[in-house]
Amino acid sequence: MSNTANRVLVALGIAAVFALAAFFEKIGWHGVLWLSILVVAAAIFEFVCCLWNAPRKVMFNKSNLIIFACFLAILILDFISVMTVGKRPMTMLLLLIIICSADICAWMFGHLIGGDKLWEKISANKTWAGQIFGVLGGTAAAIIYGNVVLGGFMPQLLWIGISISLMSQYGDLTASFVKRRLQIKDFSNVLRSHGGIMDRFDGWIYALPLIWMVLA
Repeated sequence: MSNTANRVLVALGIAAVFALAAFFEKIGWHGVLWLSILVVAAAIFEFVCCLWNAPRKVMFNKSNLIIFACFLAILILDFISVMTVGKRPMTMLLLLIIICSADICAWMFGHLIGGDKLWEKISANKTWAGQIFGVLGGTAAAIIYGNVVLGGFMPQLLWIGISISLMSQYGDLTASFVKRRLQIKDFSNVLRSHGGIMDRFDGWIYALPLIWMVLA
């Protein structure tokens, strides 16, 4: 099976899982909450496994210890956040739509336009053009969500779209930075060519606490 075909199948599988969660939500089983908790818990487990398997010279580097401790603290904050955000399925839907739209637009226009790198030492493929169009795409998705789901334009969706789009991209950069420190390509290979759970949901790293604070 080609790498492209494998990536498509994994993406369809992820979509099917979220569709199943939506079905459970419809019949009152809180599928979105439990799926969100499972995703964050799996991401934490992957990171802990990476720490456990890391070479001694990596783990016992003082700067690395601080970085890994801070990253683990953020993931624990994500777990606390998702306990509240996950109870609001439409909010989780908005979060996913913004992050997915930002990722797709950043990847597409980053490759089409190219230009200066955003932070080449951490991620060689990310460009300023990709970030700008990622923010525009995520914000447009938030506005469309407001018109389709909420029945009209809501000004607050502008800053929510901008904030979540930026936070998702910085979450991606943070995860890339941690992987470089760990000297690994992916956090795991549970999703094959897609990497691990953390690799697919690193956009949640800062976005979840942000939404949690907004709800609070």
